[in-house]
Formats: sequence, C-alpha cells, structure tokens
Amino acid sequence: MKITLPALGLAGLLVLAGCGGNLGSDGDSGSTAAYPERAVTLLIGQDAGGSTDLIGRALADPASKDLGKPITVQNRPGANGAVAAKELAAAKPDGYTIMVFVGSLAYITPLAVPADQAVDVNNYEVVTGISQDDFVLVANPRTGFKTVQGIVAAKRPITFATTGVGTGSQLTQTLLFAQAGVQATAVPFNGGAPALTAVLGGQVDVAAVQLGEAKEQIEAGKAVPLVTFATQRPSYMPDIPTATEAGFNVPVQQSRAVVAPKGTPKEVVDRLRTAFQKGFADQAYKDFNAKRLLTANEVDGAALLQQWNGSLQTYRGLVAQHKIDLSAK
Repeated sequence: MKITLPALGLAGLLVLAGCGGNLGSDGDSGSTAAYPERAVTLLIGQDAGGSTDLIGRALADPASKDLGKPITVQNRPGANGAVAAKELAAAKPDGYTIMVFVGSLAYITPLAVPADQAVDVNNYEVVTGISQDDFVLVANPRTGFKTVQGIVAAKRPITFATTGVGTGSQLTQTLLFAQAGVQATAVPFNGGAPALTAVLGGQVDVAAVQLGEAKEQIEAGKAVPLVTFATQRPSYMPDIPTATEAGFNVPVQQSRAVVAPKGTPKEVVDRLRTAFQKGFADQAYKDFNAKRLLTANEVDGAALLQQWNGSLQTYRGLVAQHKIDLSAK
C-alpha cells in the first residue's frame, strides 16, 4: 500500500548546515558574565493557543523569574515549526533568541521533504528537553468505529484528518492504515484543534490528535478513542489499548525541547538550562503538565539529541519497510 500525501510548502527555507550537538562556541561572543541583561525572546513555531504555544508560555513564566528578565513569547507559525527554526538559525548566538522546537520537525518532517529543505536539530544548541505527549486515534461516534479492527471490518475507504504534513498525527495514521491494509485518504489541517473539529463535525472518519487535546471530547462522549500510540497504556487512559496491543508497530510520540542558535556560548546555554530547570520544579507548571496529560522529558542536550536522532532512524526504517511515500510532490 502506498499513501501519498500533499506537498509541504517549505520552498525557500534556509539550508541549515553543520553538525554536532550541544557544544559551546569557539568564536568571540563577548562577555557573558552578566547574561541576561535584557529580555529573552522565545520563538514558538506554532499558532497561539495550540499545545506547543501553551507549553512554552507555561514554562516561560517561572523560568523568567529565575533569570530575572522577561522571556517574551513570539509566535512564528508555519511548516511545522520550520519557519521559526529558519529565523532562529539566522539569529545572533547570544542567548537572547531561543525557540521551543517540536520533535516531529526533527524526526518526521525530514521524511516528508527533500533533504535540502529538512531542518536538522543537530545544527542548534539544545538547552533542555521539555516534555512528551502521546497521540490517540479518535472517531466520530456516528461511524460506529470502536476499534481499529472495526475499521478493517468495514471494508470501505476512510478519511483521516492530520495536523499537517510531516507531523506525528500524519505518521501515526499513515503507518497504522498501511499495516492494517485500509484504503485511507489523508485530509491535512493546520493543527490539532481543526483536525478534531473535522472529526466531531463528520467531515472525516477519524483523526490522531494529542491526548490533552482530545480528553474533554472523549469524556463528553463526542469522540470515541480507538487506540493510543504510546509505548504503554497511559495511566490517565488505562482502558484504551495501544496500537502495539492492537497488533500494529506504530511507536510515535510528540516531544519538545528548548534550543538556541548554533554557537551560543556554553555558559549561556547552561544558564538557560538552570532557569528552565527551576521552571520545571514550579508547582503551577507541574499542575499544567498533569492537566494537559504531558510526560516530563527534562533531559539535557546530549540525551535529547540521542532520543531524537534515534527516532528519525526508527521512523525512516518503518516508512521504508511499509513502502510509504511521505515525500512532498
């Protein structure tokens, strides 16, 4: 089965060169002893009000208190975060412009775009990992679908909403339906909220969205959860099987990290990491994580790169194994 998805408009994006991980700068960045002396800009590559935006804002407040200077959030939506990543790559590496980088941009979008348009997280300084969240496949109750096997047994073509090309929502469903032998057509939307709305309104049969986005509608009986794509059943949704339990190999999660431009001095990266660690310990932020069904992934840069680079190789192998075409046409 070959599923071809719509092209992702990344034409003209900056080719990000270089390699390596969370390294210090060899250049002359001037004195960093007084850092920060002014506000820090935190770029968000997604729309205001979405999961990544809410996470960034929830973390910026307590982290800014430790820095003693504001962390100002600015949204730069587009191309699953690639627009913001381009801007960050061109910013001065002084610690005053940073970004919340979504994992799917690092380990899924490269499977959907030409190599010269892919964004490589190794070309940034990783300050810290933030958190992970899982996807859940939901259906409109009117479909009658309660399990993936129910979709298979229906023996009809289906439509599925995604949160865009090169996203975890796209990859989870494309892999699932390829393995299940279901004829499926992707309908991309710009984010989880419109994708979920399309399910609720009957525009599509199913959608994979993040658990925190779907929780309210599931509890209200307006969306039927079929499987989660977590590696094991989440404690907050213990009655819903994982895709693995249903017989499918679809281990896809969303993840986020704070990154800075390549060449940002190590002492500045370390100072930022300390501030975000204080933010992680803030009770209001912990409560936010619990409410949004997020799993902490507050690892350092080296560990984060190991995770994300490993995910890219895993997903690349699965796409090749099932002969799935995610490339932009």
